[in-house]
Amino acid sequence: MTETLEAPGLAIDDATADRLFRTARTVTTFAGSDVTDEQLAAVYDLIKWGPTSMNVSPLRVLVVRTPEARERLVANMPEGNRERVANAPVSLVLAYDPEFHERLDVLVPHLPGAREMFAADDEARASAARTNALLQAGYLIVGLRAAGLSAGPMHGIYDGIDAEFFTESGWKGFLVVNVGSAEGAETSRPRAPRLEFDEVSQVV
Repeated sequence: MTETLEAPGLAIDDATADRLFRTARTVTTFAGSDVTDEQLAAVYDLIKWGPTSMNVSPLRVLVVRTPEARERLVANMPEGNRERVANAPVSLVLAYDPEFHERLDVLVPHLPGAREMFAADDEARASAARTNALLQAGYLIVGLRAAGLSAGPMHGIYDGIDAEFFTESGWKGFLVVNVGSAEGAETSRPRAPRLEFDEVSQVV
């Protein structure tokens, strides 16, 4: 039996490290295969365990797959990203819930009063919601890769999307992620360089 070697300094093997980070790419062109709700649920069931401050977990996800919903989303995307959304197997609108504190009695049972603390401070609640949802968005992208899927995240100012989809929920969109299987090996330009550890770190 062949032994699976771990990547140097890591607790995972090279194939997993490649799938999650080293060879994974932002994808703009997808194959025609479907992305199922079961796949997306499995990804969320994995990434929901990623840490957020106080376990506030403010990320919310709108799955856009019907033709009617896709048309509404495309109409509210920047012009340069409309074709990508129109042709993706499924698109996820990632949002944060400014009222996440309403679930803290469930999420933070060990800290009585957490809900009331955030309810009394709109500024702190808004900051925690966005910061932690961004953190969870990173987990989600890696989770999609772990499921053998590819992601094409697109950041923007999405006030139009909020008005179109989130008037009742009050969610605030901050990222649209196209999801599917990459179409061939030539879906993206060559990988851009990254900075080395000693260029971004200080050891004290």
